[in-house]
Amino acid sequence: MTLPPLPDMILDPLVRAALMEDLGTYGDLTTRTVISEGTRYSARIRAREPGVVSGMQIARIAFHLIDPSLSLTQHKPDGARIAPGDVLMEIEGDAAAILSAERVALNFAGRLSGIATMTAAFVAETEGSKTRITCTRKTTPGLRVVEKQAVLHGGGFNHRFSLSDAILVKDNHIAAAGGVRPVLQRIKAQASHMVRVEIEVDTLDQLREVLDEGGADVVMLDNMDTATIGEAVRLTAGRVCLEASGNMRLERIAEVAETGVDYISAGALTHSARTLDLGLDF
Repeated sequence: MTLPPLPDMILDPLVRAALMEDLGTYGDLTTRTVISEGTRYSARIRAREPGVVSGMQIARIAFHLIDPSLSLTQHKPDGARIAPGDVLMEIEGDAAAILSAERVALNFAGRLSGIATMTAAFVAETEGSKTRITCTRKTTPGLRVVEKQAVLHGGGFNHRFSLSDAILVKDNHIAAAGGVRPVLQRIKAQASHMVRVEIEVDTLDQLREVLDEGGADVVMLDNMDTATIGEAVRLTAGRVCLEASGNMRLERIAEVAETGVDYISAGALTHSARTLDLGLDF
């Protein structure tokens, strides 16, 4: 999926911190030792396996933070499907600068492309249904914005970015507040009309309580088997959006989507995605 890029100023601090971590206290010692000053070269970032690319914007920022004069040509936009051997980006200019930025650029691009690729696989399992695949807040600390962007590049959708985005009542909230009805009553009494409300249920009886009491826009069906999810869809009859969550493995997505649930959320998209193999070659 082709999306407008995020503003560079949002990504710059993330990339800068990664470069500082990699350069350490003295810079790229190997490159400074073995590469003659003024050496110029060209390099290509290539895909070594199929997938969906994400992180090219970050790769560009990484190279330009090291050397703004580097010439970059991006051949594959974030969100594009790629095949082994595809050239994603060409970099021309100072060889030392290219080498110093290489690892940070590839770390981000490989990680984010892995998330986009895994998301695309989940989305493919929902073909022909109305179900949307969405991520969660189970992201790498500090990297949520780019990992959620990678989910979008894979064709998925985003859940909350932070605790302040919406009211999402989980099982521990319900336990601490004294039950489903007291939670919803407090929300209706206190929450802004501008804030959407989601509540998690573990059983159909809890779902009935939510439907009777009202006050929720979305109900999360947590760790239910597929038959129970289907019954929840029938019971709800479109009165609220339904999100299936918990134990959402790739091999299960198609059958859950067939129930007619509106959303399937999967933490695995960001916490278990394998890094896609990308390489940079002179």
